[in-house]
Formats: sequence, structure tokens, C-alpha cells
Amino acid sequence: MTEILQVAPDREELVLNMGPHHPSTHGVLRFVVHTDGEIMRKAVPDVGYLHRGLEKIAELQTYPGYMPYTDRINYLEAMFCNMAYATAVEKLLGTEIPPRAEILRVIACELNRIASHHITLGCITMDLGAFTPFVYLLREREKINDLMEALCGNRLTFNYMRIGGVSQDVDDKWLKQLETFLDHFEPVIDEFDKLISYNEILVKRMAEVAVICAEDAVGFGLVGPNLRASGVDWDVRRDLPYGAYPQMAFQVPVGIGEKGVVGDCFDRFIVRVEEMRQSCKIIRQCLSNLPEGDIKAKVPKMLKPPAGEVYSCVEGARGEMGVYLVSDGTTSPYRLKWRTGSFAGLSIIEHISRGLMIADLVAVIATLDVIAPEMDR
Repeated sequence: MTEILQVAPDREELVLNMGPHHPSTHGVLRFVVHTDGEIMRKAVPDVGYLHRGLEKIAELQTYPGYMPYTDRINYLEAMFCNMAYATAVEKLLGTEIPPRAEILRVIACELNRIASHHITLGCITMDLGAFTPFVYLLREREKINDLMEALCGNRLTFNYMRIGGVSQDVDDKWLKQLETFLDHFEPVIDEFDKLISYNEILVKRMAEVAVICAEDAVGFGLVGPNLRASGVDWDVRRDLPYGAYPQMAFQVPVGIGEKGVVGDCFDRFIVRVEEMRQSCKIIRQCLSNLPEGDIKAKVPKMLKPPAGEVYSCVEGARGEMGVYLVSDGTTSPYRLKWRTGSFAGLSIIEHISRGLMIADLVAVIATLDVIAPEMDR
């Protein structure tokens, strides 16, 4: 990157660099922005600044030994990374997970979903000029972090899942603390709506901006809230059921163009708000149906899954998070490949950026919720 600003000699446009250290790129991520005045002709993402070889490392680790590395795929939703990898290995082994462990996995993942959406929603408002909601949500997120720390000893990179189950059980005290949090937090979601969700300025910055139609959303491989905001009713938890989710009753929020057009930035924002409500409902059902029993299936200390290949996916905070795993019958994976929602979300930015204002690019990046570690791996 030799020039910060240049004038293309054959066109009336400026080529600007946004990033790789811009605070609104949500990580070490660079955009090459082609502009005609304040109007973007295109914004081209440039990734690779955070590559750590996490897929190659899997080939050098035992199957259980790779679990802590999965936390680093996405530090905002480490539970889902843990679970995607664990379920892939369990498919290879043909391992049946104890019912109590399945419920504990769902509790941990839904708490992580809420915590991740706290950061996403807070960053959207902060990037668009409203700082207070971000701090407001950080306060609530700290309560989840306290629960996570009591559960597994960590507040960010959890390393809670195990091949065959989970690492720690819960007691009545922790379950009571979780119930208290839910009683407190569900009204907070309504307060958040009053504080910012329907704020006139925020709505004008997001409504009818960067609209992604259902066809484009599917064509570019969008997943999770970004896909559902475009009106596509798809959720891995319901449509490719896994774990204890078939036992849970919940709704899948879908974009309806509430303040503008289906698939705009506002729909991507409000779908995540509603997902937090649904996560609370799922966790309450888990508390009501938590069985007694083991938290981990018996698996050999030295794991050698039979030769073969599997794909396993979970519904993470950014949509489908999948692991393609190939075994050659040894103690280490022959090949491991991650499929993440942020990479798919990033791929559509160049397409939808044409004709937007430069200031709108911040809203596009924030509402697509792209996280650099998920993309580079």
C-alpha cells in the first residue's frame, strides 16, 4: 500500500483506502473505495491481514488438542466454534452425546449468541454516531461474561466444549444466577428498542440502504441474520436440526421491511434484536428441561477416528458455521476446512456498494457483521 490517495488517470474517480486500521472495519480489514465525489462506484474488500494458519494447525494437533484453537476462529462466538468442531469429530466417531450435555451446549451457545449480538448492535449504533447504546449493551454483556467465567473459567475464549460433551457441569447456584439474568435482561431488550432501535436518525441512516434481495442473498451464500433479513426463512437450528434444538420451540425472525425495504440495513439490525428475545426463550426451556446425568460420553483418550470425511454445521451468531473434516485414521486430522458467515457476508459488499454514499459503507460493514478472524483464519 504505497499511496493513501490517488486519481485514476482515465476516469473521474478517486481511489481511497479505508483501513486496514479504520475503527469501523471491525478488525484488520481494508477496503479499496472507488468514488465519484461522495458516491461510491465500488468498494472492494482486501483480506489477509489476520491469517494465522488455523486450518493447517489442525493437521499438527491431536483431535482433542485442536479444541482451544477453535476459539480463535471467532473470538465473539467461541462457543459455536467449539461446537461445530466437536460435532464434526463426533460424527466421525459415531459418538452419542448425553442429554444433559446437549442441553448445556444449547445454554452456552444461546448465551454466546446474545453476547455476540450485544457487540454487533452496539457497534452499529456507535459506527453511526450514537455511543451510549454501545456502553449500555457492554454493561449487559458483562453479566453474561460473569456467567461464562463461572461456567468454564473464561470470559472470551471459552474452550468449554469437549468431544463427547462439555468440560464442566452446572450447579443450582449457577442455574439460579442464569434465571435471574434472564428476568433482568428480557425487559432490557424493550428498553433498548425505546432507546435506539426506532430512533429517527438511526432509522434514516439504515432504512432503504444497501438493500439485499432474497435472490442475491442466496446467490452470494449469505447465512444467518444477513440471510433472514432478506426475507429468506432459513435457520440451521430448525431446518438442519442438531443437538437439543429439536426439543426447543422458538421463532425464526425474518426481515419484513419494517421501516423501509426487505433486506435493508434496518432489517439486518432489527432481526438481531429479535434473535436475542428468542435466545432467552430457548434458554428458559433448557432450564425447565435440564435432565440429570453425565456431561460427557466415554471416548478413548487417544482418538483415532476411522478414515472418512464429514461436514458438520451449527447456527452461529453470524449464521452457518461449518467444519469439513477429513480423517485418515491417525490421531490428527488429515484436512480441516472452516465455513464461516463473515466470509460470505464480505463477498457481497462490492456488489451492493455501487451507488451508495461513502458514509453508507460504515452502515453496510456494521450491519453485515463481518469479523476479520472468521475471514482470514
